Formats: sequence, C-alpha cells, structure tokens
Amino acid sequence: MLKRALTASLVTVLSLGAATACSSSSGSSGSSGSGGTPTVKLMVGGIDKQIYLPFQLAQQLGFYKKYGVNVELSTEQNGGIGAEDAMISGQVDMAGAWYNHTIEFQTKGKAVDDVVQLSGAPGEREMCSSKSGVHSAADFKGKTLGVTDLGSGTDVLTQLMAAKKGVTVGQFHRIGVGAGSTALASLQNGKIDCVMTTQPTVAAIEKKGIGTSAIDLATTEGATAALGGAFPGASVLARSEWVNSHKDATQKVVDALVATMHWINTHTAADIADKLPQSFVQNQLVTKDDYIKALTQDKGQFLPDGIMPAGGPKTALAMEQLVGNVKGSVDLSKTFTNDFAIQANKLEGFKTTTTPAGANG
Repeated sequence: MLKRALTASLVTVLSLGAATACSSSSGSSGSSGSGGTPTVKLMVGGIDKQIYLPFQLAQQLGFYKKYGVNVELSTEQNGGIGAEDAMISGQVDMAGAWYNHTIEFQTKGKAVDDVVQLSGAPGEREMCSSKSGVHSAADFKGKTLGVTDLGSGTDVLTQLMAAKKGVTVGQFHRIGVGAGSTALASLQNGKIDCVMTTQPTVAAIEKKGIGTSAIDLATTEGATAALGGAFPGASVLARSEWVNSHKDATQKVVDALVATMHWINTHTAADIADKLPQSFVQNQLVTKDDYIKALTQDKGQFLPDGIMPAGGPKTALAMEQLVGNVKGSVDLSKTFTNDFAIQANKLEGFKTTTTPAGANG
C-alpha cells in the first residue's frame, strides 16, 4: 500500500475538511447518530492518490449520505501511523488499504476482513530513468530502487517482481524515498535508478522527462502480466470483530462504495476529476489535464462491482511467501468476503462483471 500522500495536497485537504482527524477510539464509532445514521471512521492510505480516489469521490457524490451512513474520512500523513495500523489498534473503524495486509495480520493472530475490493491492480508503475537501462525486473541487478518506505507494499512488490525474474534481494539496493515530490526528486537527482510510484506522480515524472514507465502495475492486465495474476490492491479493511458487530454500518459503507465503482465505470476521467477536490487534481506536480490523462491511462485498475477477483488472494499470498513475509499456513477464506458487495450490487440491480474468488482465493 502506498504509505504517504503529497504533503501540500494533504494540508489543503485537511483544511477543507475533506479529511477528518480521528483521534478517538472506535468504541463510539458505528453507533447511531442523529436519525439513527451510523458513523464510521475510515482512514485512507493517501486520500489524494488516484488508487484511492473512490473514497473521496463517494463523499463528493453524496453516496455515503444516500446509503445512510456518516463516513468520517481521514488520511495517512508523512511520519504518521499507517491506515491499516490505525484500524487494527482501534483508532479508526476501517482502513482504505491494500488487501495483502489481511494476510499479514492473520499470521500475527489478528483477524481482519476485506469487505469490498476496489481494484484488481496495485495502481503502481516502475518509473525508471533513461540512463538506468531497466526495461523489466530482470534488469534490477546492481540498481538502486526507490520504494515508499522499507516494508511498505511498494517494497514488497519490488522484491516480488525481482524474484519472479530470478533476481535476489541481495543483488539490488532498496531505499525509502516517500511519495510525490520526494520520490520525483530522488529520481531526478540520480539518487535512484527507478522508483515505484502511482498517479499523479507518474504523470509528473513523464511530463518533466525524468523517467518512463518500465513496468505496468497500474492496470489489471498489467498486474496479471507482471505478477502472474490479478493483484487485489485498494480495498476496505476492518477488524472481523468490528464487522460482525456492525454489519449494518459495514453494509452501508459497501453500498456507497460499490455505487461509486459503478459510477467510475460509466463516467470519463474528466467527469471524475470534475467531482474531486481541486487540490487532488491540480497541485505542484500536475495540472488538471495531466491528472485526467493519467487517470484515463490507469482507470483499468478499478473493479466496477467491488468483488474480489478470482485468483487475487492467491496472488497476494504468493507475493508474501516469496519475499518471506509469511511462513506457515494461511486461511484465505478468512481474509475477505464478497457477501457485502454481492448484496450492494443486488440493491441497485447492478450486474457483477468480476469473476469472484472462492473460499480458497
């Protein structure tokens, strides 16, 4: 999961109230507010990143309110606690984060559910300078590769791509360079040969002529080619105990997000950009036109129905095992559920188009 968001954008987001700070415990969340409307605290792993745009878009479209839930959005910040860690510690009820964290939590004896799957790809691209000579992970030998931070999802993905090409961790160097302007500067200054990053940073790197996309993990098709299968990226995670005791609130959140995913599927990148806060689509890195072009290019990562794609959990587990993060058995059937998404699609008469993963992934 992308661990950090653009600092300048986040300041603007917070000042606009698009992200609400979550400092209280989740004990009072999910409870009924005025009119019996449940309140849910949800922290996103970089709310202004394109890979996580459905969360804010649902707010802008009024879908949380439409489906009967008050969602208080917040976001990770540089140096702060990660969304998944805030969720597991009870600081927030839900996290907008990558699915693979459910696998990691299970190995630590903590039960976490992925209740709706928003993407079938990480939404990342390996951006490399022209001098690097990197065209695939087979070229990683002897290179210095930038990741968001060591241990992050981008770090694990980098190791996985290398391993699939027979390149061991000891044959290249990884350093944390953050995201946004810091990642861009590291590539521009020659501190790194490549960096794994997402939109809109990808567009900014390309516009400045600093680097090009060597490996596509930004679309479901690209992820399948590079990783051997669809990779479930952005999702909504919550402690199993919380989900079981707040099924109504969980269903309402999923209803709103599934409606948002269908809206994304039936609208253009320009339509989407017009609905998002200006600070998301136009900042020190990109213009609105850049943002729209980038989203048009990578819109294929989003799943229109919120259903976990077949083989997705197995791909994520293979990644975790390959890089040594997970040892021993994992019950994938306890890491995700399609039940809420199936009900959400039925509610509006939507047709599911994703081939769902079964109990074993």
